[in-house]
Amino acid sequence: MNAPCCGHSDNVKDSVHRTAQFPRRRLGLIPVCLLLLAAGTTVLAADGLPDLSTVPPDLVVPEVAAGSPRAGHRVRQTTKGWETTAVYHALYLPTDWRPGGRYPVIVEYAGNGGYKNAFGDVSGGTVDGCRLGYGLTAGKGVIWVCVPFVESDAAGKRNALKWWGEVEETKRYCRATVNAVTAEYGGDLRRVVLAGFSRGSIACNFIGLHGDAIAPLWRAFFCHSHYDGVKANWPYAGADRAAAVLRLGRLNGRPQWISHEGGGVTATQEYLQTTGVAGAFTFQPLNFRNHSGDWLLRDIPERRAARRWLEQVLSFP
Repeated sequence: MNAPCCGHSDNVKDSVHRTAQFPRRRLGLIPVCLLLLAAGTTVLAADGLPDLSTVPPDLVVPEVAAGSPRAGHRVRQTTKGWETTAVYHALYLPTDWRPGGRYPVIVEYAGNGGYKNAFGDVSGGTVDGCRLGYGLTAGKGVIWVCVPFVESDAAGKRNALKWWGEVEETKRYCRATVNAVTAEYGGDLRRVVLAGFSRGSIACNFIGLHGDAIAPLWRAFFCHSHYDGVKANWPYAGADRAAAVLRLGRLNGRPQWISHEGGGVTATQEYLQTTGVAGAFTFQPLNFRNHSGDWLLRDIPERRAARRWLEQVLSFP
């Protein structure tokens, strides 16, 4: 099998999705709760789950093209300071974007490249292949920017297709790009959501909470398929649980959406309970077998729930 995008689900299905809310407390204006699946659900093998192809998509992600940013288009850009490199990101301005307006921002990281599974799910590891932000918004109301992991060698700097590249350079590009998008296109720094699939989902904490300089950028986090610290033997430094818990300590009660294919959110729930870290965690099992972000391109109950979550976290004053 090719390199993981990252790996596979917990291989369980929750036939009924119920939630039980722990007692609430508040950190500033952010409600802190933990949503857990109720006990007593039926567990089935993941190979009994339907394929996403059984539900026709109602959205098509715009291709990344050359040119100047404008409403309803997705363009390739390089942030100032990296112009002489091969590093780039993809910027999408919503269809209702207007100069002088103020818009929330979704910043997205892609899964690992070189991935393909038996169900035909693939990941190239590119910013072009991101789709979460578009599926969550249908291209309206929110600026969407897909940022790279940055690696370098004697030939220069470029986007890393697998894992983190150089962590500090990756963080530096991310922060500079968020600042540029907010300054130039009306992004609202108070409403920036970090999102990711697979490798990108792990990156929500691994990169997004990797130090006191980058951690405060985010209003909330959308993590689909894998989670930092659940699997401690990924092939990179800092994958151990002690390091992951240190990063998680910078969450400071902010909301996180946590979903996984195959209904497999149980391992993440159990891990977070062991950490003692408070957070507004929303768990959503996705009862399809596919390791993919394509579910957000389909009108299914899980997408409707994800959109309600996004609307809620962006509505806080």
